[in-house]
Amino acid sequence: MAVQTRVKPAKNDTPKTENHAGLSRDTLIRLYRVMYMSRKLDDREIQLKRQNKIFFQISSAGHEAVTAAMGLLLRPGIDWAYPYYRDRALCLMLGVSPLEMLLQAVGAQDDPSSGGRQMPSHWGHAKFNVVSKSSCTGTQFVQAVGAAEATLYYEQHPKALTQAKKAPLGELARHAADEIVYVSSGDGATSEGEFWESLNAACAKKLPLLYLVEDNGYAISVPVEVQTAGGSISKLVRGFPGLYVAECDGTDPIASYAVCQEAVNYCRERRGPAFIHAHVTRPYSHSLSDDEKLYKVTEEREAEAHRDPLSKFALFLVREGVLNQKQIESLEAQVDHEVRQAGDAALAAEVPAVESVMVNVYSPDIDPTSSAFEAEAQLHGAPKTMVEMVSATLNDEMSRDERITVFGEDVADASREENLKEVKGKGGVFKATAGLQRKYGSTRVFNTPLAEASIIGRAIGMATRGLKPVPEIQFFDYIWPAMMQIRDELCVLRWRSNGSFKCPAVVRVAIGGYLTGGAVYHSQSGESIFTHCPGLRVVMPSTALDVAGLLRTAIRCDDPVMFLEHKHLYRQPYNRSEYPGADFTIPFGKARVVKEGTDVSIITYGAFVHRAEVAAAQLEREGVSAEIVDLRSLSPYDWDGICASVRKTHRVIVAYEDMLSWGYGAELAARIADELFDELDAPVRRIAAMDTFCAYQPRLEDAILPQSDTVVTAVKKLLDY
Repeated sequence: MAVQTRVKPAKNDTPKTENHAGLSRDTLIRLYRVMYMSRKLDDREIQLKRQNKIFFQISSAGHEAVTAAMGLLLRPGIDWAYPYYRDRALCLMLGVSPLEMLLQAVGAQDDPSSGGRQMPSHWGHAKFNVVSKSSCTGTQFVQAVGAAEATLYYEQHPKALTQAKKAPLGELARHAADEIVYVSSGDGATSEGEFWESLNAACAKKLPLLYLVEDNGYAISVPVEVQTAGGSISKLVRGFPGLYVAECDGTDPIASYAVCQEAVNYCRERRGPAFIHAHVTRPYSHSLSDDEKLYKVTEEREAEAHRDPLSKFALFLVREGVLNQKQIESLEAQVDHEVRQAGDAALAAEVPAVESVMVNVYSPDIDPTSSAFEAEAQLHGAPKTMVEMVSATLNDEMSRDERITVFGEDVADASREENLKEVKGKGGVFKATAGLQRKYGSTRVFNTPLAEASIIGRAIGMATRGLKPVPEIQFFDYIWPAMMQIRDELCVLRWRSNGSFKCPAVVRVAIGGYLTGGAVYHSQSGESIFTHCPGLRVVMPSTALDVAGLLRTAIRCDDPVMFLEHKHLYRQPYNRSEYPGADFTIPFGKARVVKEGTDVSIITYGAFVHRAEVAAAQLEREGVSAEIVDLRSLSPYDWDGICASVRKTHRVIVAYEDMLSWGYGAELAARIADELFDELDAPVRRIAAMDTFCAYQPRLEDAILPQSDTVVTAVKKLLDY
């Protein structure tokens, strides 16, 4: 429970008579009220948890002073905040009500942070620009970088802001001339790679990003000297150029306010990012799932109690004549009453309906599977390869929509713009983005550091602010550092915020093998891992025409999309197409019948489509009629199209490039067997790669990956069943 506010001062405590950092009497009282309110809400939640009326609790105790002070300096609904779970006082200061916080604790349907979907103290409130927080440690840092990039982007591209306001959730497309972005964490999160990636990007781009690290000496049970080299995160970051670094006693709201004010001004003046290292305390355990007595000795806990910000500030107010003891008791009684009322109201609140669980998995505003995305191709010009079609489609869309940014490793023509007069330019390792920087400038097309988690995290922050980022992951084989950002952030944000926030980024990824020499780390598949992520659309075209239609749909829809571009297909002559026009779109979840047939259905996608065509041509010469269905879109996929084909042929092979076991085709085969069993004249067969890695030696690669003759053999066996 709370440390008592009326604690006798230690002998070395002396009254402070300085100018209170310019804060008025009313503001000092407001500070104490918010700090006390924060602590009493923690205590009320602890009580409710012990009564089994809520289901989780993590407190902000000990962090109230610096976060309340910071809340005075941030402007609700103007500045953007990426707070962490101990920022209750900051959120109260910004305007989140006690009732709203307790609605979150009970998981009520009217909880503005998540509608009962997210744990308590995972703050989110669209009205105040408080972006929904996940439980992942450190992921918020790179997202805050993206949000700060959006701040500078809107200053340079006002048309993009106008377009963002017209899009779904356009009310979040807010921008003010001197806005800043705030991001916070405990000291423990600074060990995550995203923290260091974010500092690198923020300093390189001189972003208006304010870091607050609230150091209570522990990362759950890990003490700071074990968690942080040298025991001081501020000492470690001082070498970053242009980074304003300051430390403060985070248990003293006056001292904290003075330091925070300097840092906020530094960011508002566009001098670069700022970093505050606040030394706070943690009088309670990490959460109610933790017991600090298991790793903290009694003497340490008693010393922390003497640093408690509530008792210290109450004494300060009395000593300075701001309030007397009776006035403090009256203020606390008012807060106690307000918290009791809020608790009673929260316990009586409606819980979400079970039927709501599928709401806001995807956008309720734009359906990329609908007929609105069916368009006739207006073919013209010379045939283009797949990679040329990527570039042409991006070019048209960037011309139409100034919200679009393209970035990643090597995607720009040349980061040193002065070199563009003398060099041809890179434009991506596959040349898919060649010429875009020259045409649209370095604010819209730019290179990033080699940091995949940062690339995706920054895209999330931009998209949350209303931009339409199209980041590139250079090779699918190297996407794994970004997995946390994709699985736990990109595709979850809309759902966990109950539709208050979204991040419709389009992640372009070069994928697949059949490269002759690609080997282990340039030939991977693994699309099934991402089709297993609700909220994420996954598409994989096999022709240049489909690239144009599906990429345009991906950009114009309102969901995050993983756009998989098979490297082997980039420059093949057999899948080229004339350009279909600037408004050509293809709905997601609509397969393409590549070849009609009557004897067997081959359900496939990606680079294996052409191998299936080669096999079907050989089978045709032998009197076997094979139907080929190219899924094109993997999530969602065209179940109706699959059903129609199976009901026609009554035999089916699911063919895919990834490994056989646990692959994408396993789900299709299982569903066909489950729901179309009566239509089948033979078991469902799968053709896929061996359960091993792709080798460098071409002979080994050919043996590992499925080939056309594999299809021929499998079809003949199936017909003989």
